[in-house]
Amino acid sequence: MKHIAMKALITTLITVLPVSALAYEINDKLSIGGVLAGAYQYQAVDDDEDKGRGAVPFQAEMSFTPDEKNEFFAKFGFAAGNGLNDQTRFTLASWAADLEDDVKDINGRNRDYLITAWYKYTFQFSEEHTLGLSGGIIDATDYLDENAYANDEYTQFMNEALVNGPHVFVPSYDLGGALEWEMSNFSAKAVVMNVGENDDGNGHQFYGAQLGYTLSSPLGEGTYRVIVDRTSKQFLDKQGNHKEHLMAVGLSFDQQLGNIFGAWIRFGWQDDKAAVGYDAIYSGGINISGSLWERENDNIGLGYAYLHGGNLDIDQTQVFEGYYRLVLNEYLAVTADVQYIKDDYKESSVPEPEGVILGVRATAEF
Repeated sequence: MKHIAMKALITTLITVLPVSALAYEINDKLSIGGVLAGAYQYQAVDDDEDKGRGAVPFQAEMSFTPDEKNEFFAKFGFAAGNGLNDQTRFTLASWAADLEDDVKDINGRNRDYLITAWYKYTFQFSEEHTLGLSGGIIDATDYLDENAYANDEYTQFMNEALVNGPHVFVPSYDLGGALEWEMSNFSAKAVVMNVGENDDGNGHQFYGAQLGYTLSSPLGEGTYRVIVDRTSKQFLDKQGNHKEHLMAVGLSFDQQLGNIFGAWIRFGWQDDKAAVGYDAIYSGGINISGSLWERENDNIGLGYAYLHGGNLDIDQTQVFEGYYRLVLNEYLAVTADVQYIKDDYKESSVPEPEGVILGVRATAEF
């Protein structure tokens, strides 16, 4: 039954894709697009039941640009199933996609499926100097904690430790505004958001900023970013008696190493006045282009993350993930993925999950 389900998923993606692709650009001002993905993951974990689960998320987006300065954008998210994310004892999600529970009652706002809707105005000072201002329902990860090789759960790594830093608290899909400034090789981004509800049930303010520099060298292009985030005091401390703010600092670097290889790191540290699961992350990896074996659109990704526990039960988590992405055509790719995960707890009496998760993911982008 598991193999039949995956065959049906891939067949569906191939069948619907040409229709979607034809409808991509309505005219020079209005376009639609999106991503349809499906994944099946099977875990083999110590002291836990071996099990497999699948999920199919679909995100559709529309962009209207009446001229080069103005843009209206909306994205809708739908999903069937939560995969292994609500079935495993691991602390981190093995697939960081927006699954069934993630697109309902978003941030306690009683809003389903509409994940972003914003307006952007761009000031064009010169060919290499722009300033963009956006406002509406936004996703802070569209502006902060970017990385060329470890930032997309649909085409790159699946585990949340290798998509964005889980030690931080960059929110998605709520009211806010963003500033994007670019001048030559330098960039600066800032985000302010009003988030409806955190895990404690409290609304809060989020403030984030990122400075970046893009360097071109004989090795290739590299981008180096520094990120600083902070919230208002709406997060309970470890005892649950007082409200504290969250604050974190992070680094996210990616660098081409010639035409075949690329490397990336993501380091970050978080204040632990409030109750936090992790207070530091050290992660990195390499990307290998399929040009090495004469399939230039394919790639291999290898990544490792060490997360140091905060002031709660977790002592540390280690994640290793490797994937091979096979590009079938302009729109469709299939990824074979393997993850090794180990959680260690401060109390040795607590069962500590350790094991392997095998997965296959099909992604259609249009």
